[in-house]
Amino acid sequence: MPIQKNPSSEQRVLAFIKENSLVSRRERLVVAVSGGPDSVCLLHILVALRKELAIDLHIAHLDHQLRGKDSAADARYVAGLAKRLGIPATIASRDVKSYQKQHRLSLEEAAREVRYGFLAEVAVEVGAAKVVVGHTADDHIETMLMHLIRGSGIKGLRGLSPVSKLNVSGGSLTVIRPLLELSREETVAYCDSHKLKPRLDASNLSPEPLRNKIRLHLLPLLRKYNPQINQALLRLARTAADDLDFIEKEARRLMDNIAQVNQNSVIIKKKDFSALPPALQRQILRFSIASLLGSLKDIEADHIEDIIEALEKPAGKVIGLPFGINFTIEYDRYILAPASLSLCPFPTLAGETALKIPGKTLFSGWTIDAAIEKKSVGKDWGGEANDFSVSFDFTKVGEKLTVRRRLPGDRFQPLGMTQPKKLNVFMIDARIPQAWRRNIPLVCAGDNIIWVVGYRIDERYKVKTETQEILRLEFKRI
Repeated sequence: MPIQKNPSSEQRVLAFIKENSLVSRRERLVVAVSGGPDSVCLLHILVALRKELAIDLHIAHLDHQLRGKDSAADARYVAGLAKRLGIPATIASRDVKSYQKQHRLSLEEAAREVRYGFLAEVAVEVGAAKVVVGHTADDHIETMLMHLIRGSGIKGLRGLSPVSKLNVSGGSLTVIRPLLELSREETVAYCDSHKLKPRLDASNLSPEPLRNKIRLHLLPLLRKYNPQINQALLRLARTAADDLDFIEKEARRLMDNIAQVNQNSVIIKKKDFSALPPALQRQILRFSIASLLGSLKDIEADHIEDIIEALEKPAGKVIGLPFGINFTIEYDRYILAPASLSLCPFPTLAGETALKIPGKTLFSGWTIDAAIEKKSVGKDWGGEANDFSVSFDFTKVGEKLTVRRRLPGDRFQPLGMTQPKKLNVFMIDARIPQAWRRNIPLVCAGDNIIWVVGYRIDERYKVKTETQEILRLEFKRI
């Protein structure tokens, strides 16, 4: 079939390919061809540019077995197209509905995973470096709105990128999108002008999938408010992409000094991380989570914001994330790790020891400083300076204090409460992980707990207006 040139579309695609360095010379590409206008237009333009770009093409088509005879007809159409153009092709079918049931996904998600898994297989089989797909500017806009509706945050406003690396079973797949400068209307016009007769997928008219709802209902409504909404959204996508590129580069630059990425965990320095602006904090969190999970699939903006809001919470606070990952706040660091791992910020406690008051005491990985000070007349100290440095009414606590780990039946009266509480119940309410509890130091006056170190002092021993002398205790990790 002779390829008639349409300089406008072809030259725009060529310029976009060069501007974004989408292909290299003598590179083999797998072209995903569904048989619809977008992919048929993509294929014909790449054929027209094949010599100039010095590329080798291989067609891939997957029958999802979702539309019966129409799906089979699509496969025959693509096979015939490949034969007429003299391009090798891989035509296959997969049972998407069975995959959907097996993996408990939506039909859209299942079809996407199966399709990209197939494309990755073909790329490996034919020795292709990349897969080319026919996403247009309309797909770009619809993807932005889908991300916005689902709450993906500013990252979702970037929409579709010219180049993406996707995680698929058994490895990664590089996907390029040369048609992002063309509209869906332009691909249809291209096919018409070249006397092509692409297949039409009736499922694109179904009102059920979110993408179709956006295409058929939301965008027409938005155009009533702004007839140029497409151009406005594309400008927003470019701006968001530029801003995110800068933030990502800066976050990567800082990452090595702030986060230690291990095989099963990421350890983040609390002091350095807390000093960063939220935009960089969010991006470092995304990088850290992606390093554990392999991708950010199902990690929404809400998950990142939950972490940001919890950064100043006391040690022991845990934020649960998808796929069994926890973000845990520790004494001087943050930990991202599977919930099954016990990463306790407190050293193992051994026995019991008396505190030297005033003075310095060494105990099970801690240095404990004790100082007695006169209190200014009429000043109410309120009790706590921070989680590991507190003040008490010295007259009430006395100088015979000990430090130990918890024992069965322990009780104390948490600051701000009017009645004693079981220590175990307090630890549960404070969401202290069970694996940590035996290693949390308890400062005691006789049989009474006066301080659950890192969390709360006892109401009955706090500094009051009438207090004359205060005892200041500070725990430091050795």
